Amino acid sequence: MSDTAYPLDTMTAALHAARQRSPLVHCITNFVAMNMAANAVLAIGASPAMVHAEEEAAEFAAIADALTVNIGTLSSDWLAGMLAAATSAQRNGKPWVLDPVAHQATAFRREATARLLALRPAAIRGNASEILALSGGASRAQGVDSRDAVEVAEEGAVRLARTLGTVIAVTGEVDFLTDGERSLRFAGGSPWMPRVTAMGCAQTCVMGALLAVLPGQPFEAAATALAMFKQAGERAARDATGPGSFHWRFIDTLAAIDELQPRAP
Repeated sequence: MSDTAYPLDTMTAALHAARQRSPLVHCITNFVAMNMAANAVLAIGASPAMVHAEEEAAEFAAIADALTVNIGTLSSDWLAGMLAAATSAQRNGKPWVLDPVAHQATAFRREATARLLALRPAAIRGNASEILALSGGASRAQGVDSRDAVEVAEEGAVRLARTLGTVIAVTGEVDFLTDGERSLRFAGGSPWMPRVTAMGCAQTCVMGALLAVLPGQPFEAAATALAMFKQAGERAARDATGPGSFHWRFIDTLAAIDELQPRAP
């Protein structure tokens, strides 16, 4: 499968639409990621809401423009909220993104991920080890960190996208995106990015914001999120002296992006 051309017009339109429309993004993410994810969503002009209680998750998912589900700090109570929200999103035609953090680590996570996948997310974003394991491959990961190269997960990602009828984003040094028929790769970013906690989790929530303004185009929405993070990371790294100074520069740079310039490997 050869890479398709970057859909630049659609990607740029999605970025501008997010800034103009400020879609409401229902973010069920983990404790570690909440602050970073909310700031990233705000930086692109969207509105984040961290709502995870089972008692209100379904109702809120029906109100929101998009939903994102991240299983990083999973518990039984949170899983009930996730399932209620995803069921509501599906019922109400709201696009949603799944981030299956370390789903391969325990039986509880594997079962939770299987139940969430049955609710048909529009997009799945994960690191190479997570996507490799999700597609049935043998991952070397033992926790949340990826120990596998993106290219090792690409074939499985394509197969998984076709099987599930969804978009798969594999993030790493060079990101890979596929819907089973088309594929794209994104270079750029910075070595500081894996040193800042919740960077990938925040990207999942931004992907949800872009899905909200491109609900019928998950491939283009995901491509926009990947391009934005690579571009912001590369720019933020120019003056950063460590992960702390990179962190706030990344948020500032993300907020300043007005034109997307994706870079192929």
